[in-house]
Amino acid sequence: MKNNLPNRLRRRQYIALALFGVTIAATQFAFSLYKQKQKPEISDVEFKTNSATPDLPIILTEFNPNDLDQSQWKNLGFTDRDVATILKYKRIIGGEFRSKEQFRKCYPIVDRYKELEPYILLPETDYDAKKGNFTYKTFEKKKLNIPGKFNPDNFSTNDWVAMGFSERQAEAILKYKNYLGGSFQSKEKLKACFMISEEQFAQMSPYVLLPEKTDEQPRVYAGSFKEKPKINYTYFDPNQLDEEGWKSLGFSEKQIAGILNYKIKILRGSFRTLEDVQKCYMITQRFEELKPWIRFNPENIKEPEKTSYAKPDAKQEHKTDFSKVDLNEMTFNQLREFGFNEKTSGGFVAFRKSLGGFVNKNQIYEVYGIDRDLAEKLVGMSPLNSEGVKKYTLTDAPESWLKTHPYFKYSADKIIFYRISNPDEKKIWKFIKTKPEYEAKMRMYLK
Repeated sequence: MKNNLPNRLRRRQYIALALFGVTIAATQFAFSLYKQKQKPEISDVEFKTNSATPDLPIILTEFNPNDLDQSQWKNLGFTDRDVATILKYKRIIGGEFRSKEQFRKCYPIVDRYKELEPYILLPETDYDAKKGNFTYKTFEKKKLNIPGKFNPDNFSTNDWVAMGFSERQAEAILKYKNYLGGSFQSKEKLKACFMISEEQFAQMSPYVLLPEKTDEQPRVYAGSFKEKPKINYTYFDPNQLDEEGWKSLGFSEKQIAGILNYKIKILRGSFRTLEDVQKCYMITQRFEELKPWIRFNPENIKEPEKTSYAKPDAKQEHKTDFSKVDLNEMTFNQLREFGFNEKTSGGFVAFRKSLGGFVNKNQIYEVYGIDRDLAEKLVGMSPLNSEGVKKYTLTDAPESWLKTHPYFKYSADKIIFYRISNPDEKKIWKFIKTKPEYEAKMRMYLK
């Protein structure tokens, strides 16, 4: 018994030491978990940004970043992810930006800080904020000076400035109005102008002489809208109407010219059926309104003039040496001589004029209804000199040129509106988002 006792004691000691070591290890592990839970969780802030072109042009004006909501940050050109990051950063630092120094440290702001800096209503540094080395008056929101009931369509830059907007803001508001077609149309559209904050709109809304929504029938205010004259319809024969007759039906001079041109050149002198009248582009939208009053008199219907589109004989073909006639100088008569019919020759000249001249021979194939075989023959024979064709940049192209040029007119309003605050061609191309084939055509007329 005496010999076994020391061995038993040693065994018990080993077991006790092992249990003690396990207890210490478990305690340390539990304590480390406790400490991790006590650390502030800031890992969920995602400092990521994706550059994206905004849907609306960005025109900067003074702002306090502490006053902006999610939609207003987006109006400054930030993506949804950028905005989420900015707002999380703002919460982490205590709920507000104290200075420009602190604001610029927010990751999505870094790349655009130089652009935004002149417009930020914050003290320069945290030290200035603590010491009060700036005036809070510049940060106060101005109350608008509203003169009474008014129609914003009639306001000039000076009128908007007198109301309380800066000159830059006033110019942007007028550009926005022009972008809409020269009229705000409704309070709904006016509110959408990002130069007018929700607070400012709430102040002016009771005094604005516009319908609430765009789809509402506009009310007539004194000096605001021109009331259209009522038309007293009577039965009429479209073949007997002259310019005054069509004018009495409510058509403009430009529309009347188109109607008469359609009757003479397309219909060869007379409307013969209701379908002929309906197909006239200037009448199509009002056809159902006019249809009950149309009465054809058979005596006024002329037989269509027979026009021969036969190609000229050999002698006529060699009368002009087309290998020496520039495609940008070719006349209507020369095109007829070459073999094109009257309609195609007129279309050729009109399309060339609207372009300001051809730059590439392949543009000739775009002439509506052109005979492909005959066009290929002309392209292969005649030279093209495009040195006299006017070219511009997207930033300096005249508005009238953009709105009438066949390749630019569908993007003209976007280009004009966006280049006000972003005179950068690369940004303009991203904003208008044209298809590659259209962009290639447009670039032929750009420097």
